[in-house]
Amino acid sequence: MKFVIQRVSHASVTVHEETIGRINQGYLVLIGVGKEDTKEDADRLVKKMIGLRIFSDENGKINKSLKDVDGELLLVSQFTLYADCRHGNRPGFTDAAGPDMANELYEYIIESCKKEVAVVERGEFGADMKVELLNDGPFTILLES
Repeated sequence: MKFVIQRVSHASVTVHEETIGRINQGYLVLIGVGKEDTKEDADRLVKKMIGLRIFSDENGKINKSLKDVDGELLLVSQFTLYADCRHGNRPGFTDAAGPDMANELYEYIIESCKKEVAVVERGEFGADMKVELLNDGPFTILLES
């Protein structure tokens, strides 16, 4: 499992020219699910993500968590995080989970986050999405199981 976490001032996701998710300060998280991933992997990454202290405190030190700043989450499924580009010019995706398993874990992650964070927005699994964001920093972190 892979989470690409981008600290943002704001972010949104659009499907068929309709905005389906929008957040203010918080994290835009691109989520890739691998074929070997489990709910336990998801639990570990969600706990780590929520606990990351990557927001500035009153002294300008990177010392506050998402909860400390009442941050919001926008969670977007992104199977292309499992692209294998080692051979040729066309990426392979054999390490990505199949759609049923990936969607089940994506939904599990969303529900887990809702237990911890007040505002959790989402993309649409399997859709052609347009994602806009203002990366704050820029600050981007990769978490992997």
